Amino acid sequence: MSKEKSIIKHLAPSFKNKIDVGFWGIKVITLVLSVFLFCVKPAAAQDRDTLYNQLDSIVVTSRNIKTSQAKSPYVISSIHQNQIRETNARTTPEALQGVAGVFLQKTNHGGGSAFIRGLTGNQTLLVIDGIRLNNATYRYGPNQYLNTIDMFTLEKVEVLKGIGAIEYGSDAIGGVIHLTTKEANTSSFKDFKLSNTSKFLSSQMEKTNRTEMSYATNNWTILGGLSIKRYGDIVGGEGVGYQAPTGYREKNYDIKAKVKISDNQEITFSTQNTIQRDIPIYHKIVLENFKINQVDKQVHNLNYLKYRYASNRKVISEILVTLSQQRSIENRSNQKNNATLLRKERDTIHSTGITAEIIVKPTKNWTSNTGVDIYSDLVNSNTTETNTSANTQIQKRGLYPNGSIYNNNSLFNIHYLNLGKLSVIAGIRYNFLDIRISDTTLGNVTLKPSALVTNYGINYQLNKNNFIFGSISTGYRAPNIDDLGTLGIVDFRYEIPSYNLKPEKSKNIELGYKYNSVKTNFTVSVFQMNLKDVIARIIVDGQVINGYNVYTKKNIESSYIKGTEISVSHQINNHFAFQTNATYTYGQNVTKNKPMRRMPPFFGQNKLSWHSKNKTVAIRHQFAGKQTRLAKGDIDDNRIGVLGTAQWNTIQIDASIKWKHVALHASAINILNEKYKTHGSGIYGMGRTFGLSVHWKL
Repeated sequence: MSKEKSIIKHLAPSFKNKIDVGFWGIKVITLVLSVFLFCVKPAAAQDRDTLYNQLDSIVVTSRNIKTSQAKSPYVISSIHQNQIRETNARTTPEALQGVAGVFLQKTNHGGGSAFIRGLTGNQTLLVIDGIRLNNATYRYGPNQYLNTIDMFTLEKVEVLKGIGAIEYGSDAIGGVIHLTTKEANTSSFKDFKLSNTSKFLSSQMEKTNRTEMSYATNNWTILGGLSIKRYGDIVGGEGVGYQAPTGYREKNYDIKAKVKISDNQEITFSTQNTIQRDIPIYHKIVLENFKINQVDKQVHNLNYLKYRYASNRKVISEILVTLSQQRSIENRSNQKNNATLLRKERDTIHSTGITAEIIVKPTKNWTSNTGVDIYSDLVNSNTTETNTSANTQIQKRGLYPNGSIYNNNSLFNIHYLNLGKLSVIAGIRYNFLDIRISDTTLGNVTLKPSALVTNYGINYQLNKNNFIFGSISTGYRAPNIDDLGTLGIVDFRYEIPSYNLKPEKSKNIELGYKYNSVKTNFTVSVFQMNLKDVIARIIVDGQVINGYNVYTKKNIESSYIKGTEISVSHQINNHFAFQTNATYTYGQNVTKNKPMRRMPPFFGQNKLSWHSKNKTVAIRHQFAGKQTRLAKGDIDDNRIGVLGTAQWNTIQIDASIKWKHVALHASAINILNEKYKTHGSGIYGMGRTFGLSVHWKL
């Protein structure tokens, strides 16, 4: 019997620090702002810029129930496609860096894991066009899956914080990142469009080309695109230089078509495909004596067919039915220096889903959404070990139990009441799972966990511009195949299965204030999230496999996260606008009386923008304080260590100019050449870099 099998069988039966955020940077931005406030003369009325005059035009959604940002009882941040383009962001995760309340960690150049309310990985939920991306193998802690979504396909990204379990189900403890993809504009006549975008970063860190074609009539539209990307090795800030190997290749292709069946019925078909190759895990190679450690191939395919019926009837306002199919492939390989053993792992997850919902409006002030979500994942996992000296191969159990089935089913009901000055959202969801695992070590296992969660949110309008809001939201995360059946090396540990886990649960309480006017939008909120039955890794005393300490998982911890978030947008005059946001989170593991793992430091962004007709210039200052309040797992993590993460400040200047058919976007990134990395990252951020994007359309 192997060592890992003997260990598993043995375990089976018991299955306020001071923060320095670089205030010099904030003072610089404040000084510049003051100069513009008092010295710049307003433009003439005919030159009035409307870009910043509609601060409350954003419509936020609670599972297809729409309300204005000001009247929402939640804090929801969003970013649109034109904002993404003007920053010359490299990837979808990097486009979110600077969004209020979102902290970005990068294990490697091909990753990018968003922290919301101090949580990430399988404790935050990714949704695209209403479809869950999280599958049965999304792991605890940072992961790379947000980076499999092509940034060029996005129309809008909404970030729901501390909520989402009622709307979208399991995993939405920290919140939800909801990505909405573009579609061709409908017109009353035949309309063909062709566009192309070419992007470059200095030191050959990026060469990207995106081509799109669309055709639209009054009855149907179609949009398709192809993206080809070449990312070179990242050049870090002062003293870091080239970080090799970090570059990789990527290709994306997509089609989205919408057909209008009748005046109130339409069908949408979409296919989205990403293929990434040869993505090095940089810190493994540099710090852990690996000759090879990379993701050889990362694939994500999504196909869906969506039916929508909409009318003005009170009984049934809208019907939505979506059929989806996803396939995720992850091939990994690793080999130590001076070793003959080459290990190759392959995980393939086939996901099918059906969602159906009915939106009714019994009265003009009452909207209700009732529906069902059904998802099923099939997990295939295998490992091949090759002795490169003897040229022999051995087939072994994969990281996950091969052939595992993960059925995730939910019923939900959400209500929105607009009672004049008072707005109320309330909802309930019942989630029941059927998990079937066939393990070569412990045999067949069947689990049927369930969870019932609710939320209540209210927003009261004090007067024309002032609002107060509060919410109590419960959330949960059902154990997945990664929790239950992982066997092998993960990060700096060796994990073994644990088959008696139950769902993690959370309760989030939030209070806040909003000021909303034509020129100013101000939001401040305080929150506390209590977590119980947290699934945690525990070390198996005295056990070591392949030089790694052995860990398993159990529901043993209670924790809380509290914090505050502030966001301000202000239109100074007809051309200038200022935005700032800052977030502070404090996480405590109550069970261990220690800090929670990977808590982001105090972080945020200041942005000063100038806009006039076809020209835009923006100065962005992003910052993060040092993080030395560490859990033991942080100290043991070679990406963090005993010293924690230093504070950092970066300044970026973006400039755009647009003509009828051509647009140029230029960026000077990290112009002070700051040496920095975000907390928990395995790679330093880009040093002084220059970017150029050329976009043309016909």
